[in-house]
Amino acid sequence: MAIGPTINPEDVGVTGLLWLFLSYGYALFYSANLIGEGSELLLLVPSMAGLVGGVVLPLLGAVPDGAIILFSGLGSIEVAQESLSVGIGALAGSTIMLLTVPWGLSVFAGRVDIQDGSKPNYTKRPKLTEDSGWEHTLFHTGVAITDEIRHGGVIMAITTLPYFLIQVPASFLHGPTEEIAVGEHWWALGGFTVCLIGLVWYMHLQLTFSKEGQDKHKRIAIAKKTLQEGKMSLKGVLKSTIEDYQRQNPGNSVDGEYSSLTQDDNSYEPPPPEIADILKQILWDAFQAYDKDLNGKLEQQEIRAFLKDFHENISDEEILAVRRRVDANNDDFVSFDEFVTMAYHLILSSHHRDQSGNVRQNSAREMVSDNVFSDGDDGEEEEEIPEDFTDLSPEEQQKAIKWRAFKMLSIGTAMVVYFSDPMVDVMQEIAVRAKISPFYVSFVLAPLASNASEVVASMFYAAKKTRKTMTVSLSALEGAACMNNTFCLSIFMALIFFRGLAWQYSAETISIVLVELMMAVMVRSPVMTAGRALFVLSIFPLSLVLVAGLEYIGFD
Repeated sequence: MAIGPTINPEDVGVTGLLWLFLSYGYALFYSANLIGEGSELLLLVPSMAGLVGGVVLPLLGAVPDGAIILFSGLGSIEVAQESLSVGIGALAGSTIMLLTVPWGLSVFAGRVDIQDGSKPNYTKRPKLTEDSGWEHTLFHTGVAITDEIRHGGVIMAITTLPYFLIQVPASFLHGPTEEIAVGEHWWALGGFTVCLIGLVWYMHLQLTFSKEGQDKHKRIAIAKKTLQEGKMSLKGVLKSTIEDYQRQNPGNSVDGEYSSLTQDDNSYEPPPPEIADILKQILWDAFQAYDKDLNGKLEQQEIRAFLKDFHENISDEEILAVRRRVDANNDDFVSFDEFVTMAYHLILSSHHRDQSGNVRQNSAREMVSDNVFSDGDDGEEEEEIPEDFTDLSPEEQQKAIKWRAFKMLSIGTAMVVYFSDPMVDVMQEIAVRAKISPFYVSFVLAPLASNASEVVASMFYAAKKTRKTMTVSLSALEGAACMNNTFCLSIFMALIFFRGLAWQYSAETISIVLVELMMAVMVRSPVMTAGRALFVLSIFPLSLVLVAGLEYIGFD
């Protein structure tokens, strides 16, 4: 029995078919966003971050594509064999699109000047020379390719193995579809098994990396994004992380007794190195925003501006006391390291007052405003931040995050299941009326619905123009391709084996594997220039041309 809306695409006209595609496409786009944002929210819960980063985030990210593939292989055998072209189109389109379009756009968004031929400028300002001509743009600007990205390329190449396992024997099988299906039957089971092994192996790797802290850059990037969007307060984001560290390292914790700001007879101790590193990465943009005269230090009035964003009605006497306690070298200024120490103890001071019960309602505004973390879009109207969330205590914010993430993941997954089946029917009908293979329709249209959120997120991180956020951006795209090679392809192999369908997609398989191997080779270089990014962008349409050419000369 069909799942989802019961409107038959065959019964509507051209405009009706377009309306169905736009409606179902937006529903899948919205559901993919819900799944992605819900998963990212869980990364802000320290006790769950390892499991979420290693297993939940990559697995749920592949659900939209997996659902389209699954529903393309249901129905009668005759119908399923034909509509399976929609599934292979979604698989190929998603994989190739993620490795080309958002990859190239992210490189353009995150590019900086390349010095001495191989050194991206991530330290000097300006990072990118504007209006320097097309030659400089294409060949002397680009991004760094880090070890994490190179390792991701190797893993992506390894996970293409199941394609060879099904395609090599399929190349020697000819005749009616039923005979081909029989010949591929056990090879499909082998492919299915290898896909599952690859999926478990990949998630084990991600879980190990997460527990070892190798995904720290992604967590920090998501924390900054959450603060910029006004979803949580600074204390809500960081307090649980600090407490989690203190539980694991009890000897490195600060004194639990809270002293008032005016007790300035002793200085603040700096945070532990691990916490200091996290705070520095998150607060660097804030420090620059408050440093109005750009001298690398905060003066009295700049400190006042910062403290006003954390404590209402703070007196000049208290501001002076805070400055003295963090001003280690007594130069009447606050350096960035001292600024980090100040933020650390402000977070802890609220925690200690909560324990003693001496908390003033609404005494701390806690929210770092969007202009601190934004990229300077001063004229854009901002959405009002809901006070019922950001005004909660850090503990309550953590509970609210878990509940909100659960709702987003549940609703998003339910919407994917509900709308994927009718979306397959719509793309099938578009192909019939356009008199082309369903593969080409789903290759182009399916990623627009299921992967648009990855494009936006990738460019968001890349636009920060740092080595770490660029690594987060491109590594996520490689990870999505790995999930397509394991999770999504395992669904395909299961349909081939359990339903007795035939794998007749030599041209499509060649294009997928070739693009992935090309990208794995391209990330071996220490930098990727904007010129190479332009070539990467061109791979998406060229891969369609490759499939059409291979089918023209006789490949199935």
